[in-house]
Amino acid sequence: MRYAFGKRVVIALGGSIVYGETIDTVFIRRIEKFIRKFLRKKLKFVIVVGGGRLARVFQNAASAISRVTDEDKDWIGIHSTRLNAQLLRTVFRDAANPVVYDARKKIRALTYPVTIASGWRPGWSTDYVAAAIAADFSIPEFVVAGKPAYVYDTDPSDHRHAKPIEKISWPQYRKLIPSKWKPGSHAPVDPVAARLSHRRKMRAIIIHGKDLKNFENLLNGKDFRGTIVG
Repeated sequence: MRYAFGKRVVIALGGSIVYGETIDTVFIRRIEKFIRKFLRKKLKFVIVVGGGRLARVFQNAASAISRVTDEDKDWIGIHSTRLNAQLLRTVFRDAANPVVYDARKKIRALTYPVTIASGWRPGWSTDYVAAAIAADFSIPEFVVAGKPAYVYDTDPSDHRHAKPIEKISWPQYRKLIPSKWKPGSHAPVDPVAARLSHRRKMRAIIIHGKDLKNFENLLNGKDFRGTIVG
């Protein structure tokens, strides 16, 4: 399976890829080299980073002390994504927009080679941020580079015989996931992002974020492993 990109690539980089048990400096170094290789080919990147374990540690701490609403959990998650985003912006300092894209319309043009984005508002994940940025800049797709290598016909963490799906429409995909967003949900593309993408006729490409060779094949228009939704 192959896919053809334009000159602008939006990536929802899973927080668990960047911050698993600890900050994965080895992977961050690898993704930096990977992105810079494509910058030499004049591609521009928007990287939307999740919160990862950092978000869960703070959410769990708050829950252990008092009753925490979903909105409060979301705000903790959002601030976790902002810290991870500042880390990536620092790594790409010479090539990146000095402003982290942390609110819709805050950045009006993708003038820098790299733009780093974080979470925006409660009620959706960084998947939605990636989808909204793609929609706002008329980019027809976004890449979800997280833990799942594919969309599966059922939850692979609960069903070891879950089957990977290479291509699926938005109506079919939305039947596989919950209809509402909950903090900590693990759908490859969250329900709010799926709804926006379906309405705007965009595509999401699901791949495993740490398999950079496969990611390279994807961006080079070669055969890759993953799922195209839309």
